[in-house]
Amino acid sequence: MPVYLVDVNLPYYFSLWHTADFVFVRDLNDEWKDSTIWNYALENKLIILTKDTDFFDRVLVAKVHPKVIHISFGNVLMKEFFSIIEKVWTQILALENQYHLIKVYKDKIVIIK
Repeated sequence: MPVYLVDVNLPYYFSLWHTADFVFVRDLNDEWKDSTIWNYALENKLIILTKDTDFFDRVLVAKVHPKVIHISFGNVLMKEFFSIIEKVWTQILALENQYHLIKVYKDKIVIIK
């Protein structure tokens, strides 16, 4: 059963994310608007993985919301992206059960809510 909903703005070909725990918006409908992704995550109790700041902003103001892991570093080479995420993924997993909003930077992780 999936745990994470990977937004279209994140790499599809990333071995870390190709397990039964992950479902990709791209595989569901890559034309979904943010509100549809949000509602799908809520209905299916999925954690949204995204680079889109709209999800981050929405968690801050919504009373009911899915959990969001916001990857917040700019454009980097895929090799660097994979390296950063692989280094912090265990730490993210440890935090996701306790927090609703996790912001991942190149050099740190910040818990917002």
